[in-house]
Amino acid sequence: VLGITNIDPIKYGLLFERFLNPERVSMPDIDTDFDDEGRQKVIDYVVDKYGYNKVAQIITFGTMAAKSSIKDVARVKDLPLSESNTLAKMVPDQPGITLSKAFADVKELADIKNSDTEHGKILKLAQKLEGSVRNTGIHAAGIIIAPDDLTEYIPVSTSKESNLLVTQFDGKVIEDAGMLKMDFLGLKTLTIIKNAIALVKKNRGIEIDIDEIDMEDAKTFELYQKAETIGTFQFESTGMRKYLQVLKPNTLEDLIAMNALYRPGPMEFIPNFIDRKHGKEPVVYPHELLEGILSNTYGIMVYQEQIMQTAQIMAGYSLGQADLLRRAMGKKKVEEMAKQKEIFVKGAKEKHDIDSKKAEDVFAVMEKFAAYGFNRSHSAAYSVVAYQTAFLKANYPEEYMASVLTNNQNNIEKITFFIDECKRQGIEVLGPDINESSMDFDVNKGGKIRFGLGAIKGSGEAAVEPIVSERNENGSYSDIFNFSERVNLRTVNKKTFESLAMAGAFDGFPDTHRNQFLFQQEGETNLIEMAVKYGHNFQQEKDASQQSLFGGEGGIEIPKPKLPAVDKFTEIEKLKIEKDVVGFYISGHPLDQFKIEIDSFCTCPVEGIENYKNKVIHLAGIIVKTSERLTKKGQPFGLFSIEDFNGTIDMALFGEDYLKNKHFLVMGNFLYLTGRVEERYNQPGLWEFRPKAFHLLTEIRNELSKEIELQVDATQINAIIVDDLERIVKEYHGKCLLKLVLYDTEEKIKIDLMAKKYLVDPSNSFFKEVADIDGINAKIISSGVEISADTRPAYKKFAKV
Repeated sequence: VLGITNIDPIKYGLLFERFLNPERVSMPDIDTDFDDEGRQKVIDYVVDKYGYNKVAQIITFGTMAAKSSIKDVARVKDLPLSESNTLAKMVPDQPGITLSKAFADVKELADIKNSDTEHGKILKLAQKLEGSVRNTGIHAAGIIIAPDDLTEYIPVSTSKESNLLVTQFDGKVIEDAGMLKMDFLGLKTLTIIKNAIALVKKNRGIEIDIDEIDMEDAKTFELYQKAETIGTFQFESTGMRKYLQVLKPNTLEDLIAMNALYRPGPMEFIPNFIDRKHGKEPVVYPHELLEGILSNTYGIMVYQEQIMQTAQIMAGYSLGQADLLRRAMGKKKVEEMAKQKEIFVKGAKEKHDIDSKKAEDVFAVMEKFAAYGFNRSHSAAYSVVAYQTAFLKANYPEEYMASVLTNNQNNIEKITFFIDECKRQGIEVLGPDINESSMDFDVNKGGKIRFGLGAIKGSGEAAVEPIVSERNENGSYSDIFNFSERVNLRTVNKKTFESLAMAGAFDGFPDTHRNQFLFQQEGETNLIEMAVKYGHNFQQEKDASQQSLFGGEGGIEIPKPKLPAVDKFTEIEKLKIEKDVVGFYISGHPLDQFKIEIDSFCTCPVEGIENYKNKVIHLAGIIVKTSERLTKKGQPFGLFSIEDFNGTIDMALFGEDYLKNKHFLVMGNFLYLTGRVEERYNQPGLWEFRPKAFHLLTEIRNELSKEIELQVDATQINAIIVDDLERIVKEYHGKCLLKLVLYDTEEKIKIDLMAKKYLVDPSNSFFKEVADIDGINAKIISSGVEISADTRPAYKKFAKV
């Protein structure tokens, strides 16, 4: 009714008394979420409505923590930085640790503090300063609104970081001063939804009212049941997706409950919740009177509101009184709990003649769940938003994922992750194109996502917007020179040209390739520089021509530079350039050529090593960083990093291991490593991969391939397939044994056949030809590498072989 939320509180059983009631003595937390653009509009509205002097942001105080106290005192005392860092590093890396605790836990540190040395004096001073205010900031979301000028109630100041006034009391004190505090939060998910809806309207001509979508959409619940929730709100973590596959949610109530349960504490009840939903465990209620409020959660108390309703139904509490009971339980106030227990037992007896033992049992259940019960109003609101994101992903996947990519384009890891998700969905993500790309990620007429020009380093909004605007008004750019004739060369400068060329945005121009734009002989200018110079000359001539009596663009004749005759970049060179300018690979990955090796011979991706603690594993990747250092004793050691499809891992080699293998540590080398996952020295809880054996990735297929297994769907076999298969195995004669596995999943039949007269070559061409035959899948059976089959799905990117 008030328009604060679009969720029907009656339909979803949301209690206003959980928010505000006569018994409540403090103001409620008022948190409102807006899309990123909308948040500033709301702040502007509040200032306009109530007045500048009545609205303020809230100050925050940054205090001196344990390590920073040591470093600050050491700096003032002119202690060398290396000694300062050594002292600070002796404090354990634990969140919120104090120096008192550090002295208690680390004897060496305590001994230094108790000594009469300069280091001891520094530690004593640091302990005195610890907790002092070091700096001030502004609360990210908090806004204060006062009935009159703020200066009538609290001290305020101005800040360089804000156009608003800023309180001089922080959040702990501000409400005691009688101020109304509200949190205006910018929720990125709302921006993603808004942008996706705009893309759907632009591309498909469909207007979506997100608050009127079908809340029982079959495609959406199928997405949840398959746990294809990457990129959606609240339900994309690995653990949550594991539970979704078992839960098979088919109502919004299931999502609301899972959102509330998937937190420390109540997580232990998720298996019970799932089993009760599917009839594998009986639904039991603490009391039969509670069936009406606990049926949606199968007898399990999940929400704070259920605690309140239990007190209301069984013991005659008002909802305001029940909220006081809930808060007492949640904060474990012993005296208040004893008092409330007596009231509850007495009320249950008077209202329903429930004996004291049963009432005490129900109270104990309430007490247990109140410790971590979640606010249903919050869970319902966020689950509805989550459902909206899933609805868009299920029904308009291209537009939705384009919006997700746009809203993460400043985070390289997330962009790579979501592009992989697009590929898994069968959505092609195309590189940037000067004649098709917009500022942000977009969807073209073919239903493919086109890379946004704004995601390219060196091409900011000031350069991209006029490029897109000119193209929309006057048509596509025909070549690099036509482009330089038409764009504003004050904002689209040489650096922008280079960035666009390196990212492949000019690859669509006819009869050109990327190396032509960037190739440069010593002492000469490259094509980019010539194109920019040509553009300046053309635009100057055009301006002069328009000012003359007989001016006109048609008379401008400036010779266009010739394109250099140079070879194309190799695929690896092209990918390296892409990564330099965008931060990740666009048109492919250097390891694409080794997909089969990675699928067949690697234990896990580099980011998955912690699943193999104290085990020998096999990794593969490309070297992206390498350096040689010296130990304190002057002995050389090597540091290097390798990258695979999913991430990067840092490693070190010392002593004989380094001297024996240093020739492998060359930038761009493709390596296959065998080693052990071990706990880091002096850093308990942190694990690292220690390589022991090095091989070039280019060599391991022939070394490790024992046999090729062709898995053949018996229901799809026909004469054509048999002929094709016979032709391929004859053409690719080699040294590997060939094994055929015939299977029929419906009849549950599987037959293994070992070919006696055919040996095959495990080449890329062989696997490609086999992949083109429907119903056949090929894989390598390795020799000397023990890899469990269940480790392979950890990879997000496999060869389809």
